[in-house]
Amino acid sequence: MSRLVIVVEKASDWGSYFPSDNVVAAQDYLKESISLDDERVQVINLCRSYKYLGIGYYVSLLAEARGHKVIPSVRTINDLRKRALYGLDIEDLNQKLTNFLPAGGRDTTDLGVLVYFGETSYAALSDLARQVFETFPCPILRLEFERDKVWQISAIKPASLHTLADPQEDSFAEALDKFSKKLWRKPRARRQYRYDIAMLADPNEQMPPSNKRALKSFIEAGRELAIEVETIGKNDYSSLAEYDGLFIRETTALDSHTYRFANKAEKEGMVVIDDPGSILKCTNKIYLHDLLKSRKLPTPKTEIIYRDDGKRLEELPDLLGFPIVLKIPDGSFSRGIVKVETPEQLKIAVDDLFQHTALVLAQEFVFTEFDWRIGVLDGEALYACQYFMSRGHWQIYNHGANATQKSGGFKTLPVRSAPADIVKLALKATAPIGDGLYGVDLKQVGSRNVVIEVNDNPSIDAGVEDAYLGDDLYRRIMSEFLRRMEKKRLGIKD
Repeated sequence: MSRLVIVVEKASDWGSYFPSDNVVAAQDYLKESISLDDERVQVINLCRSYKYLGIGYYVSLLAEARGHKVIPSVRTINDLRKRALYGLDIEDLNQKLTNFLPAGGRDTTDLGVLVYFGETSYAALSDLARQVFETFPCPILRLEFERDKVWQISAIKPASLHTLADPQEDSFAEALDKFSKKLWRKPRARRQYRYDIAMLADPNEQMPPSNKRALKSFIEAGRELAIEVETIGKNDYSSLAEYDGLFIRETTALDSHTYRFANKAEKEGMVVIDDPGSILKCTNKIYLHDLLKSRKLPTPKTEIIYRDDGKRLEELPDLLGFPIVLKIPDGSFSRGIVKVETPEQLKIAVDDLFQHTALVLAQEFVFTEFDWRIGVLDGEALYACQYFMSRGHWQIYNHGANATQKSGGFKTLPVRSAPADIVKLALKATAPIGDGLYGVDLKQVGSRNVVIEVNDNPSIDAGVEDAYLGDDLYRRIMSEFLRRMEKKRLGIKD
């Protein structure tokens, strides 16, 4: 995919390690652009200092000018000077640091830890090290903490390779090898692909948006178009910028790594599906409801319940009638959704949901034997499915402990065979969200059509959504990636 170049200020800085053709002296790197046969270049800048207008600064500056991906970037170097940026949102930091300190160190008032490519030997601080590296991608960082009642980060500073002690050099080497995956290993034979796409997926996810056969089909469809589609995981954040595009095939959420990946990819100028704007608009049902309402699109009758608003809760039966469907804002695959049929059930269910959220969505219950799902890509209908309710259940997915059938059946149709007004409504629902890949869920009762929700990360499973289009479904999605990547390469704007 790309060639690795490690830049050191002095040859002696690499003296503890095996010689490598990947290692280049800073002056040699600055004097001329290294010819790498048009391969993309990943530069790791290990200069002793990144001070403004110093050697290390110029290595990163010229790397960017040459179109090389460099760590640290000039932006990171500048950000590390701004102490105001140190206010990272790190949950339970005080507790983590307290657990980390040795039993005899309770009087400690300051502390420093080295982090190599987001790795630390202290397990209690591993999450913290990763978060800091994702915010400030730099090969070696020193985190300094101070305690004034509670522990806080007092400074984040770049550290130099030549200052490391022997055990620290070993830790650095292990982290570098893990980060690069190439330094001491024989590189795989390079295939001639026009573009590379990272496909984010979790093999351990219980209900992923695409099954293994579908993921394989995406890879094969990309290969037909001279696109290499490589599956990555949440630990590959630091290497994301090596790719031309990001395709998220993992359930998205604003508070998960999926949003961080999408956000970083967009900032790197990559083609992204799902883009962070679509994730923001679709993953929160309350946000989505307001968005659809503002466009005067038909939805089930809906009320928003606030915690401690007893009066509003009492009015719900009159406003919506029973049964009432209650939803937490960020549920997916029918999770966090409850149907209640009495005032007593309503009170119990609302109290339970308010343990997880400050607002709850309440909707009228619209019964249908199946939901329509219209897949939409770049403003055009891509596929049409009917998802039937799970046997003996009122939802498509049944998460009950005694459920014998976890999901209902399906029927996949040509888009032209779906009701024209359903398809038209689906396209209207996605218009204010963006031009990405969406799955619009709708219900049809007689002449009444309503939008249930718009999913930014729609299910595309082999044997279900591709039942009509077959391999062409995957080719169409990969072709859209190709079209967008070509536009970016040519500098064409919408």
